[in-house]
Amino acid sequence: MSTQQPLVIGLFGFGVVGEGLYKVLQQTPSLQARIKKVCIKNPDKKRAAPDSLFTTRKEDILDDPEINVVVEVINESEAAFEIVTVALQRKKSVVSASKKMIAEHLEALLLLQQQTGTSMLYESAACASIPVIRNLEEYYDNDLLHSIRAIVNGSTNFILTKMFEDRLDFSDALLLAQQLGFAETDPKLDVEGWDALHKWIILLNHAYGIVETAENILFSGIQNIQLSDAVIAKEKNYDIKLIAQARKLANGKVAAFVLPQFVQTADPLAFVKNEYNGVVIESGFADKQFFYGKGAGSFPTASAVLSDISALRYQYRYEYKKKYYHPPHELTDDNYIKVYLSFNDWKQIPREKFEWIEEWHANSDRKYLVGVIHQHHLKSGNWWKEDAISLIVMPDPIIDNLDIIQLKKKSLELAGIQ
Repeated sequence: MSTQQPLVIGLFGFGVVGEGLYKVLQQTPSLQARIKKVCIKNPDKKRAAPDSLFTTRKEDILDDPEINVVVEVINESEAAFEIVTVALQRKKSVVSASKKMIAEHLEALLLLQQQTGTSMLYESAACASIPVIRNLEEYYDNDLLHSIRAIVNGSTNFILTKMFEDRLDFSDALLLAQQLGFAETDPKLDVEGWDALHKWIILLNHAYGIVETAENILFSGIQNIQLSDAVIAKEKNYDIKLIAQARKLANGKVAAFVLPQFVQTADPLAFVKNEYNGVVIESGFADKQFFYGKGAGSFPTASAVLSDISALRYQYRYEYKKKYYHPPHELTDDNYIKVYLSFNDWKQIPREKFEWIEEWHANSDRKYLVGVIHQHHLKSGNWWKEDAISLIVMPDPIIDNLDIIQLKKKSLELAGIQ
């Protein structure tokens, strides 16, 4: 695609994001981009655009030689992958917002881009309005990225905000999120952590060159968080957030997970409320940087799609520098995590798996402990995901193997054991 060639767009999907993009493009004529055709499933649904714009045949877009950009914002992962595959093979640039599709087919999509030499951009699939992928690609394109921590799901963040600040229990907070349109009728993808995990798979690639599948990453959602956990967090001057986190260890490998986390009130991520997203990146020279913005909604997501479309005017492509130009990092479970667990019965907890337990409270109803456990014990078992158990990692939870002996000695001394 030549520099600043007019962009002729074929759009798949006209839901919240698709309609938002249509409206935004009408307000930005300087972009020299127009939607020629929109492919939808239900032709009878009333839409805020001329009927002549719509088709139910994907071929009307994929076979049209004038259309040089395919924008894909549908919810069906396999259908989206098929559309993107054909578009790239036909040398049409692609912009996608489908995080599930990208996460499930990341390796194949990387290969397709290499084979076709065609650009695929998907900033909106990670943090909606926050340009985190572009920053990881361009600004943090060196080997000195120490860690990245992020709130990447606005629905769960809204629910936790209402539990923490308004003292709602989980079911009431979820119902409110659904009523306001921040959570789907079937909220499992959000509350069980799948949406955040898909976004994290994408970001791990741009941060560290890691290409991984869902089954190899430790994750959970917020479905087991109790109101009593929020009360305890308040007592300890913490917030609770669903955090996606990755940190480079001393051996050069990367520890990563998506888990509920206690966040200190001075932490930038503690200021991320309701449906907003936030990202904290720590590098060797720039120290910590904080990105903040809306993580859901029609116009915030459409603005990220628009930014990708604009970048195509200048032949922009992700270079995947961490994967192709540096030795890619390796994901590891060989590290320790400091966790908080609340539960009803001590019999539910395999205490022998803990390196040490430094705090425990055995109230008559809800009990809890704070201890250090090897990440492999969490990755290989589901006992901590049972309905009556709530796991929340502590602030700065990742412990390197090199530090564990010294910390264990200190913990024993604090417990009065010499």
